[in-house]
Amino acid sequence: MKTKKSNSSGMLIALITLLLVIAVVSFIGWVVLKPEPIVLQGQAEANETRVSGKVPGRIEHLLVSEGMSVKKGDTLATLSSPELKAKWEQASSAEDAAAAQSKKARKGARVEQITAAYEVWQKAEVGVRLAESTFNRVQNMYKAGVVALQKKDEADANYQAAVATSKAAKSQYDMAVNGAETEDKLAAEAMVNRAKGAVHEIESYMHETSLIAPIDGEISDIFPKEGELLGTGAPLLGILDMSDVYSIFNIREDLLNKIKMGTEFTARIPALGNQEFRFKVYYIKPLASYATFKATKANGGFDVKTFEIRAKPVKEIQGLRPGMTLLVEYDKL
Repeated sequence: MKTKKSNSSGMLIALITLLLVIAVVSFIGWVVLKPEPIVLQGQAEANETRVSGKVPGRIEHLLVSEGMSVKKGDTLATLSSPELKAKWEQASSAEDAAAAQSKKARKGARVEQITAAYEVWQKAEVGVRLAESTFNRVQNMYKAGVVALQKKDEADANYQAAVATSKAAKSQYDMAVNGAETEDKLAAEAMVNRAKGAVHEIESYMHETSLIAPIDGEISDIFPKEGELLGTGAPLLGILDMSDVYSIFNIREDLLNKIKMGTEFTARIPALGNQEFRFKVYYIKPLASYATFKATKANGGFDVKTFEIRAKPVKEIQGLRPGMTLLVEYDKL
């Protein structure tokens, strides 16, 4: 009897052990073969504004450093451009010369010239009166038969010539008094305006030798250093707009069924103590240039494209900076 009981107990223990082994193996298999949860990884970004030089020049003073906060309107750097200064001096000289010509055209002849023209006119008037008296006497003598017709004609010709000379002298005097013609004055004024325009153009370029911050933000990168040459349009530095930080996720298209425009989700930020924050999708665009996943099946498969998803925080997140990682559990979307 004891032998039978011992055999029954051994079989029971073996059965229990076998069941335990099967349970442990099943649990281990479930743990090992259980699919890993999908975690979407993104990154915080911020819009960057590049500050470039409109005119070429050498960086004379660099007034900011990387990481510094700046306000819109702050002076970031000053450029030195001797060539621009030389052009401004040339334009200023041309403006002065044009202004002098215009003043001369408006003012007319000098007082001495007007006086001389008046005296010539008065002299011509005396000649007219003399020629007229002579003509009248000769004409009376001709009527009396004392002189020949030739003498009368000569006196008449002298009188007419004196009148013409007087008129010419009067015209010269009027011209001296009135100054240049209207067209000449307008032409001189146009030259002045043109010279002023050239000066204003150079001055506008000279203002560009001081590079000003276009937005509030934080200096991210500085490319050329103090003393180096900066070409036209070449970027000097970048400013991050820290008031507009957003997140970017690159997601396969087979995972987009839960993500639409306006979708809100929760993201965990390890750099902020794994705190969770809400974000809202505002941008979805395919990335055609890279990150396409090849199909693994020989039949019935297809290439899966990657989409760029951008989302903004629903509420402002203190301490969120570009480059920080964001983690999103796909199953919780």
